Formats: sequence, structure tokens, C-alpha cells
Amino acid sequence: MSVALSVSEEERWSSSENQAESLEEKHQEVVVSHVPIVSSFNDRIRPLLDAVDKLRHLQVMKEGIQLPTIVVVGDQSSGKSSVLESLAGISLPRGQGICTRVPLIMRLQHHTAPEPELSLEFSGKTVRTSEAEIADAITLATDEIAGSGKGISNTPLTVVVKKKGVPDLTMVDLPGITRVPVHGQPENIYEQITDIIMKYIRPEESIILNVLSATVDFTTCESIRMSQKVDKNGERTLAVVTKADRAPEGLLEKVTADDVNIGLGYVCVRNRIGDESYKEARQVEADLFETHSLLSKIDKSMVGIPVLAQKLVHIQATIIARCLPEIVRKINEKLNGSIKDLKRMPKTLSTVGEALATFMGIVGSAKESLNKIIVRGEYDEYLDDQNMHCAARLAEMLNQYSGELHEFSEDDLTANFMMSEIQILEESKGIQLPNFLPRTAFLAILQKKVEEVSHIPVDFAEKVWTYIEGVIMSVLMHRSENYHQLQLSTRREVYNLMEKMKERSRNWVTEIVQMEKLTDYTSDPAYLNDWNNLMAQQQEFMDALENEDTEFQIEGLGEVAIAGLRAYEKPVLLQAFDLKMRMTAYWEIVLRRLVDSMALHLQFCARNLVNKEMEEEIVKELVGRHDGAIEGMLEESSAAAAKREKLNGSIKVLSESKNVLANIMDKIATNI
Repeated sequence: MSVALSVSEEERWSSSENQAESLEEKHQEVVVSHVPIVSSFNDRIRPLLDAVDKLRHLQVMKEGIQLPTIVVVGDQSSGKSSVLESLAGISLPRGQGICTRVPLIMRLQHHTAPEPELSLEFSGKTVRTSEAEIADAITLATDEIAGSGKGISNTPLTVVVKKKGVPDLTMVDLPGITRVPVHGQPENIYEQITDIIMKYIRPEESIILNVLSATVDFTTCESIRMSQKVDKNGERTLAVVTKADRAPEGLLEKVTADDVNIGLGYVCVRNRIGDESYKEARQVEADLFETHSLLSKIDKSMVGIPVLAQKLVHIQATIIARCLPEIVRKINEKLNGSIKDLKRMPKTLSTVGEALATFMGIVGSAKESLNKIIVRGEYDEYLDDQNMHCAARLAEMLNQYSGELHEFSEDDLTANFMMSEIQILEESKGIQLPNFLPRTAFLAILQKKVEEVSHIPVDFAEKVWTYIEGVIMSVLMHRSENYHQLQLSTRREVYNLMEKMKERSRNWVTEIVQMEKLTDYTSDPAYLNDWNNLMAQQQEFMDALENEDTEFQIEGLGEVAIAGLRAYEKPVLLQAFDLKMRMTAYWEIVLRRLVDSMALHLQFCARNLVNKEMEEEIVKELVGRHDGAIEGMLEESSAAAAKREKLNGSIKVLSESKNVLANIMDKIATNI
């Protein structure tokens, strides 16, 4: 299924923001009059708004895609309902306490027919109503959604108003903020309302329409405090000041001082009173701001319901045009991701035989992958994951192991040079000819040196198997990602198997170390070559002692301190030098054997593990022992049906959304 829009389509989307901005420039002048709150601009932005409304109707926001939204917030009794009534030209529920108990999505559309068309959309159904019955219909629908009490719900109710003279707007009216629960409301009503409001105003795509009463100090309004949490600089907040006729004193100063950071500006309005018609109310409002001694001083671009309507239409057009290219991108991204997730879903398993065949396929594919990355050193399956480049990582570990062995066993070339050899020779004296080098002295030094480094190969083997365990676990978990129970069982068996491998290597290392302790043998000619080269410097060494030099450079060892050796007799020094050089030459052989044999051992064991032991052990334990892994695969395959259905639902929504955007594109290019 192809989901990408064409280049030309994307270019048209990207240009829509500029088109909306040019329209906004053309409509900067707002004329206040008693004519319907509508202009030719409505017809031009209608395709934009239709696109977003259709996406909202498809519930694309449930797929994590935010839509540009005008969110109406305000403290209880701020006059929020009156503002919305004036914009929509309909009556909303009134009464004590919270009137709006659910998010009320108000879709206003200018309608050329003389008779309005009103309807409610909720719970998957559409209910038609009339102007006279709209308030009662909203109340009944709210009771159905949130219950008949005074509690609130986060499930939205959509009110569609198609009426001559209304602006083309879509707004979400949220419950008024109250801190003190009234009888019948839950004790945490404030927290519930706060959660709903924050959910709607937090996205960057939301425009906050903050309704404030002129009778209060703006800085104390709870709605201001909430909007400032998510829009600190007020860049996407527009304030509507209601009840201007009740508190005209100081209002000009309040809206011009802007102590609460309202970036999109203020609009002051007068609430409709009593039985006034909407037409009469607008005329009274216009006269008020024209003739009142204080209110007439407020700039005309900041007063009146018509001004508010025009501002909202322009802001809405701009935010939609700006967001649509990103919405297109996210829909394509989400759609592609959902399709990939659906392809990765486990296939339907209905019998034990099918589950067993799938299990053997998982083990077989894992075995092939492990053969590539551990045995053959290939890593094309994991190009970007360097931890899975096993040959390189194991070579690094082996080099570190070799370096640690050599570094740990470096000779002391300071004042203690040859002192341990002299002490060992003193303790190895016997009734024997004086010019023979005691083998017991050599073995004593050898055993001590081997013992000192014996922990290093043990630690190295543990480190290598821990790394290989991680690699095997990663591959098996990836191959069995759709079967949680199988993963749990496989993880346990791999852990047990790796413990056996670690124990086997520990025993092998212990044997190797013991062999190095018990005997001194090599057929490597490098031993005699190195020893002869070192011994060739013995006479120069003795001459340096007689010349009372303090240091001497031994090729193959480095510069050594010799001043402290003059206290010993020459025969002892000759024997100690010989013993030191023999051990130096032989120790290189020992270290080389510890590295080479370890490399061969681990490669051999790893190859056997991947090609034979892993498969045998896992199959024997999981299939032969009947630990429930195979049955678990059947259960999880059945349970995956719900996830598959959800993914199919997402794909359907996203595909329809993509089609909506593609179909509306030409209209936007033509009308905007």
C-alpha cells in the first residue's frame, strides 16, 4: 500500500501557509456592523477547515497526530457560554455550577439556506435538532455521555451548526474551572477539569481562547495560570474579556498593560442580556464601544463579537495552513509504521503442529544469524549495531586480555631488580655442586608468577561468554518478539546453557593454569633464542656492577637499577642473572600459550554452541519438558488477533485521512 504524497502535492501543501498569510494581510481591516458575522474569507478557508474537521471526525488524533484546534477555556462564571452563543447564534445549556461537562466540539459553518441545520454527534450516532431545542439536546447528550449527575467526562460531544451568518470556525469548549465541588460533584473535580484542559491546550497546535471577566483581576484567573504553564510567552493565546459593560473602569489599562502575556491580543465584548436577539445584542455592543466615555477609548480592533470572529477565523486559517504539511508527513509516517507493524505480527497458529513448526523456524533462523555473526564474522544483518559485530568485538577482547596479562606480569626494574631470584636461590641451596642452577628455584618463581595472573584468564572467559550470551539472547529475542511466553522460556534456557559454558571454560582454564604451574616445557625455539640474546649481555652487566654504575640497559628488558646488587657475591649474581633471563624468555612463551590456547578454546566452544548445543538444548528443554512455551505461542497468536484488528483500524483511519488530504488539496489550491 503506497502512502506517500507526490512531490507536487507536498509543494502545494507547503505553499498553503503562504497563501493563508496573504489572505490574512488582505483582511486586516475589520468592519464592525450589525450584519451577519461572515465574510468572503469564510468561503476561501472552508476547504482547510473541512479537511481538519474530517480528520477530527476520523479520530486521527487517537493515532497520535495532533490537529490545529481553538480551545476555549475560562474560570466558571467568566461568561464563556455567552461568548460561544454569540459566535454560534444558538443557546447553550445554562444553570448553576458547571454547564459544560464534556469537551464540546463546536463546528460552525456559514449556511446560505434560510433555515439552519443543527445536529449533535456522539457515541457513533448523529442526532438532528433545532434552534429551539438545541440546549435541551446538548443536556440530554451530555447526560448520556457523562451521566445524569454533575460529574464530567473526557468523551467529546460535537455540535454542528450550519447557519447563515456564522463564521467558519471549529472550537472545543471545555468545562469551566472550579476549585470547590458542589453537591453531587466528585471531590477531585478541580483535578479532573485540570487534566482535561491540559490535555487540550498542551499541544503546540492548539490556540488557547482564554475567556476572562472584566470584573476580576486577570492575574488571579485560574485559566491564565493554566495557559501560562504551556504557553509561557502567550504566543498562541488570545484573550476575550467579557462583561465589559459591568466594569469599564480601568479596562483600557488592563488590556494595554498586558500583565499576563497574551501574545495574540485582547478582544473586549459585551454579553447578551435577557431576551435580546443576537442581532440586537451586537448593535447594543457596537453602540456601547462607540459612545461609552471609557470603553470608546479602546481601539476598535480590540472590541466586539465581529472582531473576535474575524480574529479567530484568521488565526485558525494560519495555524491550519502552517500545520497541514506536518500533518501530511506524520500521517504518512504513521501509516507506513502501522503497515510494517502489521507485517511483523505473528501469523495465525491454530494447532500445536503449526506452533511447533513456527518454533523450529525461529530457532533455525536464529542459528543461521548466529553462525554468520559469531562463527563467520559477517554482520550485514546488524550494520548499525557495533555490539553485534562479534568478530571485531572478540578480537578487541582478546587483545585487551593479552595486554592485561603482559601488563600485570611486568618485571620490577627498580631497586628490587633480581631480588626475588636471589632470595629464591638462597632458599634453594642444597648439598650439591655450586655451579648448577636449581630447577626448584625456577619452578618456584614460575608457580608464583602463574598464580599471580591465574585470575585473568578466568575473568576473560567469563567476560567473553557474557558477551556471547548477550548476542545470542538479542538474536533469539528478536526472532521470537511476537511470542512473550516463548521469550521467557528461551531466555531461561539460554541462561542455563551459558552457565554450563562458563563452568566448562572455568574448569578448562583451571587445568591450563595447573599445567603451567607443574611443568616447565616448550619446544618453541624462541625460548632458546631469547635466552641466548639475554645471556649475551651478562658480562657487560657484571662489568657495570664492578664499575659501580647505578643503572644498566638490558636489551629486551629495559633500564634496570643495579646499585643494590653489589652487596651479593659474584656467583650468586651470575646465577640470579641466569635465572632471571631464563624466566624472562620462558614467561613470554607462557603468556603466548595462555592467549593462543584461550582463543582456540573459545572459538571451538562457540562454534559447537551455535551449530549444535544451542539448538539441542533449547529444543530438548522447551519441547521435551512441555514447559508451556508452545501452548503459550498458540495463546499469544490468538491474543494477537486484537492487536491485528487495532492495527487494521489504524491503517484504515490513516489511509482515509491521507485520502481526505489528497482530495482537498485541489480545493485549497483553487480557493485559498
